[in-house]
Amino acid sequence: RLPEDAIGESFGTSRTIAREALGRLAVEGLVDLIPNRGAFVAKPSLDEGRDTFTVRKALERLVVEQIAANLTPEIIEKLNNLAANEEALLAKSENEAILIAGDFHLQLAAMTGNTLLTRYVTEVVSRCSLVLAMYGRPHSADCGVTEHRAIIEAMIEGNAKRAGALMDEHLDSVAGRALMQQPQTRAVRDVLAGYADRLNGG
Repeated sequence: RLPEDAIGESFGTSRTIAREALGRLAVEGLVDLIPNRGAFVAKPSLDEGRDTFTVRKALERLVVEQIAANLTPEIIEKLNNLAANEEALLAKSENEAILIAGDFHLQLAAMTGNTLLTRYVTEVVSRCSLVLAMYGRPHSADCGVTEHRAIIEAMIEGNAKRAGALMDEHLDSVAGRALMQQPQTRAVRDVLAGYADRLNGG
């Protein structure tokens, strides 16, 4: 359950704003709003999770293929910086690198300049994050950063086919970490604490 008061308290905001945020998350399929009961974290099944990753693979293959086919010096610089930042964070903190690794996919989508594609990728990545949070096993960020570097190199080479294939392999690997039989359970306040600290500069 997602109590509005607990969420508001965690982020130092009102219940009204927390309610509005929950409503937006419900539209994205991340929260279930049940009349007379309140808001609850959505609980996709493993089959639904696999379906979500199938859609994500198609969208992200399109992303990297578009980037590889429309390279500019500015895009190449952004790609190199993206890889360098991930590698620097991995050397500093694996936990931070794991968080940044998720943002990698959103930044790639934004580089296409396609607003609708970026919106769809953002939504499906959020849904996949929910699946991983429910079923995923702990993992090292090292493999993710290595896979991201290979995808970036293929795009910079202008090899759209290889970039797409590498993205498929990468997302298959990510999905493979979400095959636990039982969902994990944690207290809402404990889950929110880390995000609240990051937003508050902690």
